[in-house]
Amino acid sequence: MVSDEDDLARGETEDGPGGEGAADPRSLPRGIRPLLVLGKIRQILEAFGPERPELTFAEIRRATDLPASTCQRLVSNMVAEQFLDRHGDRYRIGLRLGYWAAPAGAGLDVSEIVHPSLVLLRDTTGETACLYRREGDVRVCVAMAETYQAIRREMYVGKLMPLHAGSASRVLLAWDAAAAEEVLDGPLESFTTTTVTDPSVLRALLNQTRQQGYAITSEERDAGAASVSAPVFGPGRALVGALGISGPTQRLTSQRAAEWAPVVVRAAEQATRLLGGRPGV
Repeated sequence: MVSDEDDLARGETEDGPGGEGAADPRSLPRGIRPLLVLGKIRQILEAFGPERPELTFAEIRRATDLPASTCQRLVSNMVAEQFLDRHGDRYRIGLRLGYWAAPAGAGLDVSEIVHPSLVLLRDTTGETACLYRREGDVRVCVAMAETYQAIRREMYVGKLMPLHAGSASRVLLAWDAAAAEEVLDGPLESFTTTTVTDPSVLRALLNQTRQQGYAITSEERDAGAASVSAPVFGPGRALVGALGISGPTQRLTSQRAAEWAPVVVRAAEQATRLLGGRPGV
């Protein structure tokens, strides 16, 4: 029987991690063998997710299909090394991992980090995908992946929009109570016949948005345009922005918007994970 120490020793060569043959930064250099124990640790970590933040040992075993003795040894060591936290008979991803992961995004631009999520969302839905952030009393598009469709909404990075109209605005206000109160206390300008200008109605819609985890709007800011947005969070559940799609109502009908809503939520959750945050309403 080969121990983890033997596995580690087998994987060491003089080439080192940056040795010759490492064309792909994630591929192993020539002469470096994979450490099987790291793959098993990854299996255990990937057993957890937003819908299953806590697992029993039996659930971890079923999710990984690792032998009981191997799984028990690894889980125990991962608790000892703070990869996992244990509460009674249940385990969670260790809070220490969040601390270790924090430097990953240091010095990186948010728009660069979430770009893969925007591209995937654009390619999946066929509509323009954008990330919006609040800047004072407006929202601004800070990143986008533009649709390939000939008919499209006019959008560009840096575009400023009102903070009370559109699905992205609704998301930004739903998870920012202070900003919401400022907007609700002020005048709500009308842009179309369907712009929400009643503070009590908007307040109810913000509560609905927070409960369901996304917002869908149609022709609130521009006639003939609709959008779907969901929140993106960073470490500590800090709201980073609203990620969503927008397009003409002839394509983004109310039915199609409802169908795309779970896709938008998943893209926002992916962006959240890329930023080191934890998804969840």
